[in-house]
Parts: sequence; structure tokens; C-alpha cells
Amino acid sequence: MDRINGKTINGLMRHLRDTHNVHVSGSKDKLNLINMGYYHGYKGYRFIKHSHQPIPYSTFEEITNVYEFDRDLKTILYPHIMFIETALKNHVLNTLVCLGPVDFEYIFSHHLNDYKSENVGNSKYRDKMKKRLELRNKIFSQISYNYSEKQPVIAHFFHTNKPIPLWAIFEVINFGEFGFFLQCLNQNVRIKIAQDLNIHSSNSNQNGRIAEDFVFLLKELRNAVAHNSVVFDCRFKKINVPSRLKEYIQHETNISQINFDTIGDYFIAVIFILKKLGITKTELKKIVRQLEGESEKLRNNIPVSIHTSVMGSDFRNKMNQIKAYI
Repeated sequence: MDRINGKTINGLMRHLRDTHNVHVSGSKDKLNLINMGYYHGYKGYRFIKHSHQPIPYSTFEEITNVYEFDRDLKTILYPHIMFIETALKNHVLNTLVCLGPVDFEYIFSHHLNDYKSENVGNSKYRDKMKKRLELRNKIFSQISYNYSEKQPVIAHFFHTNKPIPLWAIFEVINFGEFGFFLQCLNQNVRIKIAQDLNIHSSNSNQNGRIAEDFVFLLKELRNAVAHNSVVFDCRFKKINVPSRLKEYIQHETNISQINFDTIGDYFIAVIFILKKLGITKTELKKIVRQLEGESEKLRNNIPVSIHTSVMGSDFRNKMNQIKAYI
């Protein structure tokens, strides 16, 4: 078996100096490198989005500044992202309660039937039916797992021989699975949910899909924040954001060029949803001030060209516009 020999912290510091031309020395740099880790730290923050877009660092302090900027972004975002996930599930549940029974079998038969909008057997019908069946399998898998783990929210209904209500299922499915749940709902229910959230619009060909668009958009950010992955350059973005979502946010906020290539655009989406969920202007303005403060601190500690590559040349303008929207 081949063995892997790693470098000591002193060896890694020499590697940074000799191979990457990054000035690193002294006990402070050594401690920072140990704390952030070479692979999670330098290797994770040495580029913007892709490895072929390296950041031209000259000192290790610049790396530390970007690392701390990323850490502080996640500190700002975490409680708000978690709140959004919980609140959206509860708003959807509240809408469905008004439409009839909320045990899963009833919901599956009467509401998770978007496939019926297509001609039987065509490609769209099969695709929607496939997603519906996959959703059911994922939910049953989560129920089985949580029962085996003796989670009371699930075990109670088995032990009392009662159907599992939707609220219990929402407790155990993740944000992405919740997005697939919304995707499988029929159009009438989707529109009712969007109306209840005050995000429905007849523009942009929404068809009630704007809620699921928001969930899939924020799911990637949520996972990156929760798992301490890099967020500052939006490398977590894996989906092509639907044009209807971008157009809708731009129309509602009067902010142009929202493309979700910079972290500021994700903050705009978070603030937009929080405002729809009733969060106060004071709290929303606080989020903007925090982001602006972190951005300015980064700008003062790294070359301006790097800051512009990270935040975009229109960052300040967008922040002024989101404050006007608030």
C-alpha cells in the first residue's frame, strides 16, 4: 500500500513562499494557517469560482482577510437562511391546511398531481410522474430513517396507528426535498401558495412556480453556509437560475442586472424573501449594513481589483437600491 506523507506547517509555509510567491512568515501567519487549514484555507480561497481564475495574492494576510470575509458572510446569513427554510415550510403548510386534509396520502393523491396537466404518456407527463414518484420515495426514505433513529416526531404516529401529517414530514425532509414537493404540486395549489406568500405575479410566466424557484435558489446557499463551504464567490451555484425569477426580483426591487454571479445578489434575494415574510425594515437594513461593512473591510485589506472581482463593480449601487426597496 502506498503511503501519503504530508507537509508540516513549516513545510507548507515554505511551499507557499517558494511555489506560490506568497509572503508568509512569523507566528501570527503560522497560527492563522493552522487554524484555517492549508486545504480548507489557502486551497479553498486561492481562486474566484474556478481554479483557472487564481487570486493574485502577494501576502498571506490577504488570504486571511478573504477567509475571514467568507466566514463573516456565513455568520450573517446563517440565522436568516434557517429562518426562511422554517417559515416557508410553515406558510405552505398553512395554505394546504385551508385546502383540506393534510395527511400525506391525501396530499399525494389530491395536490401532488401536476402530471395531470399533461397529455397522458407524453414526455412531460412521464417526467412529472417520475418526479412525483421519486418525491414519494424520498419522503418514505426519510420517514423510515427517522423512525429507525427513534425520532418522536415520526415514531408517535406509527405507534398510535395514525397517518403521518404533513407538518411531521416537513420536519424531517431537507430544503431541497421541500423544493421538489412544491414542484410536484398542481398549478392551482402552487398559485394559492404564491398568493399567500405575496409573491404571485401574472408576469414572467410564473405559473405559480416562483416559490419553488426561490427554494432551489436558496437551497444551494443554505447548504454551503450550513456545511461551512466557500460562499464569497458563489461557487456553490449549480443551477441555471430561471429567467422568470431574475425578472421578477428585478421588477419588484427595481434593481437591474441581478444574475446571481456575486454574493450581493443572493443577499438581495434573502432580503426580498425576508421582507415578504414580515421581517421589519430595521432588521433588513441591519443586514445591508453588515454586508456593506464586511465589503468595505475587505476592500481596505486587499487590492481593489480583487475586491471588484468578488463583489462586482455595481455592488454599491445595488446596495443603495435594496435600501430604497426596504
